[in-house]
Amino acid sequence: MKNIYFTVGPTQLYPKVPAFIRQAIRDEVMSKSHRGGWFQKLFSDLTTSLRELLNIPASHHIFFVSSGTESMERSIENTVIKNSFHFVNGAFSKRFYKTAKELGKSPQQIEVPPGQSFDFQKVVIPKNTETICFTHNETSTGVMLPMQKIYSIKKEHPDKLVAVDVVSSIPYVDIDYKKIDIVFFSVQKGFGLSAGLGVIIVSPQAYKKSEFISKKGFSTGSYHSFSELAKYATRNETPETPNVFDMFLLYQVTKDMHKQGIKKIRKSIEKRALKIEGFIEKSKRFSYLVKNKAERSKTIHVVRDKHENKNLMAFLKQKHIIVSSGYGELKNTYTRIACFPAHTDAQVRLLISHLKVYLNN
Repeated sequence: MKNIYFTVGPTQLYPKVPAFIRQAIRDEVMSKSHRGGWFQKLFSDLTTSLRELLNIPASHHIFFVSSGTESMERSIENTVIKNSFHFVNGAFSKRFYKTAKELGKSPQQIEVPPGQSFDFQKVVIPKNTETICFTHNETSTGVMLPMQKIYSIKKEHPDKLVAVDVVSSIPYVDIDYKKIDIVFFSVQKGFGLSAGLGVIIVSPQAYKKSEFISKKGFSTGSYHSFSELAKYATRNETPETPNVFDMFLLYQVTKDMHKQGIKKIRKSIEKRALKIEGFIEKSKRFSYLVKNKAERSKTIHVVRDKHENKNLMAFLKQKHIIVSSGYGELKNTYTRIACFPAHTDAQVRLLISHLKVYLNN
């Protein structure tokens, strides 16, 4: 019996990926050159498909890199000479902050305890801030920030750039890209693919800042600076040999999502999330880390068993359902359950039925 992966990334393969992989093998995708007409068409088709699916403006660049983590580095290196400001509410938003420090910048942060969001009205953004950094959906804690609050921060500070990590909320989150400057994600969560591909969406304002930094003599990265990525993108190529296989699969997945309709996909995620949430809240043994429902992620459910979380994970594994442990300091006390487009209604019903059995044991 095959496992069902409710892990938070990598996660369950998008249902049609096995067929897409067979197609890739038939078409010899993994052996074809990343220079020339075939790849240029794939690059063009993929960027067009992403623009249409996610409503990305033609004014914004789309760059392909190796991961979401690399995207943090590219975002800082290309838009910050010295000062960034970070909203930290978990391990991955902390990683964004640490990346800036490791690059020799002078980042500042506001940090809240795990499971909590921010009182945005009380946050003071330092005047010398160049880029404000958010993790929209914190994978370690299951806190989802309201995009309207992020837009408001940008509106209040139009001279500053805003970068947003949407690794674990895309394509569920509906983004107005004209209201922020950098958005990035990887493909092993919301798109149900193997890891190894990241996507960065860059506004004209952010791109100009990168050019300014470069002209001032500061490093913006080597072959993955925004200018280098843009130079190759104009001819539908990447600077290096990219993950052509994942790019091919991402194109196929986005095409299939088009057929379903992005609104329908988002409603389906909300529907499944509500089923999981309803069951957890009614149980006497389970509880959410995030107490405020308005701040609770629809795609990452971080749950505690009053008994032993390891027993819950072991029980589910016996039933061929694989979930994620808590992350970092929450590893032994919480369980994380994903709810991505790759998961089906039937799989969520099966998960809940096994949870019911577990509670009755």
